[in-house]
Amino acid sequence: MDMTNAIFIAASGMRAQSERLRVVAENLANANSISNTPGGTPYQRKTISFRSELDRNLGADIVKVAQIGRDPSPSRLRFEPGHPAADNNGYVAYPNVQSLIEMADMREAQRSYEANLSVIEVTKGLVAHTLEILRG
Repeated sequence: MDMTNAIFIAASGMRAQSERLRVVAENLANANSISNTPGGTPYQRKTISFRSELDRNLGADIVKVAQIGRDPSPSRLRFEPGHPAADNNGYVAYPNVQSLIEMADMREAQRSYEANLSVIEVTKGLVAHTLEILRG
């Protein structure tokens, strides 16, 4: 495999993890976003999935975002009968976002991003070293 291909493959992984970080940040920002109407639906946690796709120019698989979807798990209900968004039974629906899970996802995306960055740095170093050897 050409060394520049390694850089392009790692860069595709970095783009995918950047998108994952954006989704996590959006989830965290909306962790307490409830509906403005009584009994309405609150923010629903977003999920992201990836796929491997053949890049014919590189002759190798790269990472692409397959889908940004919605987490089907139920909303968290809190009994707050005086709240303007409470349903007929006095419950307010809160987003199905769990900060601990989002922070773990954020950490994993960060580590994956850093690993891909390391691949790029090592590959650049190998190219530079190869050029030094060729100059002799």
